[in-house]
Amino acid sequence: MVLSNTSLDYDAIVIGAGIAGLYQLYRLRELGMTVRVFERGTGVGGTWYWNRYPGARFDSESYSYAYSFSQELLDEWDWSEHFAGQPETLRYLQYVADKFDLLKDIRFSSEVKSAVYDDDSRSWTVQLEDGSAHRSRFLITAVGNLSEPTLPRIEGIESFGGQSFHTSRWPHTPVKFTGKRVAVIGTGATGVQTIQEVSKDVGHLTVFQLRPEWCAPLHNSKIGPDEMKDIRAGYREMFDLCAQTPAGFVHDADPRNTFDVTEEERYEFWEELYASRGFGIWQGNFEDISTDPRANKAISDFLADKIRARVNDPTVAEKLIPKDHGFGTRRVPLETNYYESYNQDNVELIDINETPILRITRNGILTTDREFEFDFIIYATGFDAVVGSFNKIDIHGVERRSLKDQWKEELATFLGMLVNGFPNMFMITGPHAWTGNHPRSIEYGVEWITDVIRFMDERGLTRAEASVEAQRGWHEIVLEHDRDLLRSQVDSWFTGININLEGRQTRMTTQYSGGQPLFRRRCEEVAENGYEELNLK
Repeated sequence: MVLSNTSLDYDAIVIGAGIAGLYQLYRLRELGMTVRVFERGTGVGGTWYWNRYPGARFDSESYSYAYSFSQELLDEWDWSEHFAGQPETLRYLQYVADKFDLLKDIRFSSEVKSAVYDDDSRSWTVQLEDGSAHRSRFLITAVGNLSEPTLPRIEGIESFGGQSFHTSRWPHTPVKFTGKRVAVIGTGATGVQTIQEVSKDVGHLTVFQLRPEWCAPLHNSKIGPDEMKDIRAGYREMFDLCAQTPAGFVHDADPRNTFDVTEEERYEFWEELYASRGFGIWQGNFEDISTDPRANKAISDFLADKIRARVNDPTVAEKLIPKDHGFGTRRVPLETNYYESYNQDNVELIDINETPILRITRNGILTTDREFEFDFIIYATGFDAVVGSFNKIDIHGVERRSLKDQWKEELATFLGMLVNGFPNMFMITGPHAWTGNHPRSIEYGVEWITDVIRFMDERGLTRAEASVEAQRGWHEIVLEHDRDLLRSQVDSWFTGININLEGRQTRMTTQYSGGQPLFRRRCEEVAENGYEELNLK
């Protein structure tokens, strides 16, 4: 590679060995670059390495979640379920790492502490928690949008005498709940998956809910040899479809509006979606449910009635129906008999809006009503989404500018992949990038970043940075697309709200919501114009 510099340790350093980091390593190797991936875990997998909680699985179809870059890989790998569980997904990523001989360039148990840019040498110095320092021309972050867990701000968490863990820091050894008293705090996507699984054989399960979510049935099933053969034959068409849909799934929004059809047709359509697999009822619904309050109320009322029909106790059912946001305005968890879990005599739901938690005690959880005793406490309390993984690393750009401080003033990027003031740092699905079905957005981001680096190498350029004007223009586009969406009015990680973190109660836009086709068109426009919106030297 022309850009190689013998005074540096590597041409590029990649942070993270999940889906994004593995693919970025593969593509940079094709350019002839020397690359080192630093991964804080002991193995590859990222999300699927860390999240080993019971019930963890895809909520996008397994085959649409797979890498698309290698026909040989597509031909070799058989998926066992339409929505694969964590163990199978981790095996898949381990298989990919072995197949393409990626492990030799990955250093595990290596947590990045800081990354500092030097403009004189146009290079980054990355320091690990073990004190070692490593220099490279390029720094590429593959840290994930949902990888920095947050615990609730409840007094006494360290005092509990039993076992407790966050869902994303689950023990690597089996945890047995048979006959045990278990608490789950949180009913978001991971909470839903955990609750429906733990409830199967637990002695007694108590769920502490702050805010219910609109959940839809997953409708998972096994994939037999003949069906896998059909899926494999249709891979190219499926990936082409994913490249055209707004969120990169196999589901595309219905072009009709909710009230363009009769009431009978509307409910027939919704029943069909409710009975279909995966995100169809969210991503394949009428186009206006995300923007029209009246349309959103209609689909929300439909789903509320479904919850009432599935939960035996009317009081419990009402607690499980969201009252503060409409369907699809927050991330939609997919479930398998989640609502039926509350029909069991050994499952109890506590609404902590009515009965707040006062503190964690040595024996369990003290509420305003009484003290509960538990053997296990599971925290399904989510993540410091999008920015959390960046904030954990002390990143400094030109003139020692702090990325954390800069984003505290204003969260702004160019295409979610570059930041003004931080040359040669590329982000795979960073803030304000298009994200949906993550491997689809990851592959596109990796390929765009790789093309920029190839462009630089062919011209002997060693410095790339988003211009102020380009970043400002993208920021305005991001805000404009978000403005009319109902989700922009709702507290969620889409809007940067996190009650478990101090100072995170003010809404901000964390992601680009204009859909994949428009995002790709903008990225391709930048490339076709010779990356003139970047400061290249």
